Amino acid sequence: MAVEQKKTKQTTQRPVFDVVVLGGGAAGLFAAFTAAQRGRKVLVLERANKIGKKILMSGGGRCNFTNLYIEAQNFLSANQHFCKSALSQYTQWDFIDLMQRRGLEYEERKHGQLFCLHSAKDLLAILEEECALTGVTIRTRCDVSGVDSLLESSESLESEGSMEAASLDHSDQNHARYTIRCVEDDRPTSYRCESVIVATGALSVPTLGGSDRGYHLAQEYGLPLIDRSAGLVPFMFSDVTLALCNALSGCSVSVEARCGSASFSEDMLFTHRGLSGPAILQISNYWQPGATLVIDLLPALDAETYLIEQKHDNSKQKIRSVLTQHLPKALVAELEKLWWPEIAERPLAECNDSVLRSLGQRLNAWQLKPSATEGYRTAEVTLGGVATSAVSSKTMEAIDHPGLYFIGEVVDVTGHLGGFNFQWAWSSGFVAGVNA
Repeated sequence: MAVEQKKTKQTTQRPVFDVVVLGGGAAGLFAAFTAAQRGRKVLVLERANKIGKKILMSGGGRCNFTNLYIEAQNFLSANQHFCKSALSQYTQWDFIDLMQRRGLEYEERKHGQLFCLHSAKDLLAILEEECALTGVTIRTRCDVSGVDSLLESSESLESEGSMEAASLDHSDQNHARYTIRCVEDDRPTSYRCESVIVATGALSVPTLGGSDRGYHLAQEYGLPLIDRSAGLVPFMFSDVTLALCNALSGCSVSVEARCGSASFSEDMLFTHRGLSGPAILQISNYWQPGATLVIDLLPALDAETYLIEQKHDNSKQKIRSVLTQHLPKALVAELEKLWWPEIAERPLAECNDSVLRSLGQRLNAWQLKPSATEGYRTAEVTLGGVATSAVSSKTMEAIDHPGLYFIGEVVDVTGHLGGFNFQWAWSSGFVAGVNA
């Protein structure tokens, strides 16, 4: 599609493959050996120096590889229904069965999250072995510069009446439909293939290989994009909240985080830059710049009623004393400086009911305005991506381009925290692998 730039080095023509997978992450590797199990000759091209970097780093090095409770409602997309087909074709139970058969030791944590018991290396080793057993060829340090459609090139030449069209006949090239242009070991190289599976990931964590290559490729072929933004990402602050967070860095508390109609009850972590932890990462997927974030610091209590009751039952106690029964002492101390310094040393009996009610409301609905998120540098996922309207939900194939598939994070499907994004990688990879 794109006009090839003038080369200073001669391009090496490599053998024809049935399937070339762009990206050696979770989705790409799974698609690769799934296709190879069908007898397809498969090549994986990975830009980084090794495959599966994000797998190795995820979950604190133990990889939260799926969740027992996979549902479409756990995913965000412009089309909420798009993910249903892939998730039903290859379920979490299918992946768990594969891991059990291959001897992976794992553990269940809260909310149905499944983690490798020892190391994410164990899971990656299984994926590598599956690729090896099925004959998948993997090349690292390979930077893809373009994907050219032989179909469209042939049609263009035929429309011009050119004799060169004959040289692009698929039957002479094992039904090749695409040419992959890349650079390997500083040498321009090209591969021909029948199908291309784009599993390039997205913009999150560029140090682990995140890039926009898949988006550019989609645009070259006319596929629309949904606006991208960092997801599952910590918040930063520039107001008085920043000083509070810095003072409490490392402190964790169970909260309910809300933004609009979305809410998550999980732990929240204070950092020197702002707020993180599972509750914050989850709600970040629903936050837009300028929007208000609401934190319930006492989700199990009606704080207003609780403080009034404590005034009657423990009238000699101070506010800090009754709150530290439910919140970390350090957090109460910092909130005291901000919210009730004038009455900090008064017993509850001397505190006006209206003041206690106001404080209780604030504890249940602490309103914050983040200045920004930490962005793609620390984001676990990228929201948005290749529009699902241009991709078949049943096959992951681009509707207008036979043999071109998009899977994993590059597609506008983003899961909640807790193994959902890895399951999307396995499911979408499987579907592409059985169809490519």
